[in-house]
Amino acid sequence: MYDLLLVGAGLYAGVIADRAKKAGKKVLVIERRDHIAGNMYTEKREGINVHVYGPHIFHTADKKVWEYINGFAEFNRFTNTPVARYKDEIYNLPFNMNTFSRMWGVKTPEEARKKIEEQRREMSGKEPSNLEEQAISLVGRDIYEKLIKGYTEKQWGHDCRELPAFIIKRLPVRFVYDNNYFNDPFQGIPSGGYTQIAEKMFEGLELKTGTDYFSDRKSFDNIAERIVFTGMIDEFFDHRFGELEYRSLRFESEILDTDNYQGSAIVNYTEREIPYTRIIEHKHFEFGCAQGSEINPKTVITREYPLTWKAGDEPYYPMNDEKNNGLYKKYTELAAKERPEVFFGGRLGKYKYLDMDKVIAEALADAKSLGLD
Repeated sequence: MYDLLLVGAGLYAGVIADRAKKAGKKVLVIERRDHIAGNMYTEKREGINVHVYGPHIFHTADKKVWEYINGFAEFNRFTNTPVARYKDEIYNLPFNMNTFSRMWGVKTPEEARKKIEEQRREMSGKEPSNLEEQAISLVGRDIYEKLIKGYTEKQWGHDCRELPAFIIKRLPVRFVYDNNYFNDPFQGIPSGGYTQIAEKMFEGLELKTGTDYFSDRKSFDNIAERIVFTGMIDEFFDHRFGELEYRSLRFESEILDTDNYQGSAIVNYTEREIPYTRIIEHKHFEFGCAQGSEINPKTVITREYPLTWKAGDEPYYPMNDEKNNGLYKKYTELAAKERPEVFFGGRLGKYKYLDMDKVIAEALADAKSLGLD
């Protein structure tokens, strides 16, 4: 009945859908949730575009990807400048001269370099064997203790000494007074939210939300020549070799009767004792606190709580350690052997965390592999 069955309606599936549509293919899209757009889904609350599944800031150094996504929405000039809160102290992120000046009272790059070098000496000549040692070898003890340790342990659910060093192999450290979190030249958020992008990508295709592939997989397996599956690859094979591990998230949102709650779109809470990792104030993504008569008297905030993933939870971050990567490899080998007509893609199908620009780049490349260019 169809040339292609798309399982999932997130960003990766959207790009494949767009290419398939342009190639004249007959496509059916099914989505387990009751909405499209996956984790980049946004919805209006009190006139504010709320990032329902956590903040999504589009950034890329790939001009072709930037031009592609701009074909679906107009982007604003949002620049990600989060802050970190440790007890009653506020620090700029990523680590830059504003951070170092607040931490140690230094004024110049030379003073900051000397301070970091002094603190790194405890790791002198030692190869880091865990995340704690890796962090200290990069930025020293003070920054690690205040801005990395508690946040990371909440995010991953383990003591930093139990986590592999590769998680923070590279930490952005800048000896300039610049709070721009990303180095990418193209950055912004679509004016009007992300959901409109998915709507345009899937426009004109047969799409069913609230439809679980596993509820009638026998029928779905025989409905199209090819399947693009963007769910969990281990679930597809009934966890034959065991479950892949993920970290999950829980979100608590509330509407407040104030025009400006925290003065920033994102504030990270780096103490281990505070259970959430950050508070998002959504109106700041689209300049909702601008001065003048258009100011919105209300705001929407969301607290983000990391969780150990269990069946039924949404999987957000793959645990790409040696054990899980080995397990994923077994599933890819099984897929090639038993289900060559199924193409596994996206964050869950490929079991790796991907920024949105990388999702698009991979989907465009995969579309060519599927003969959709």
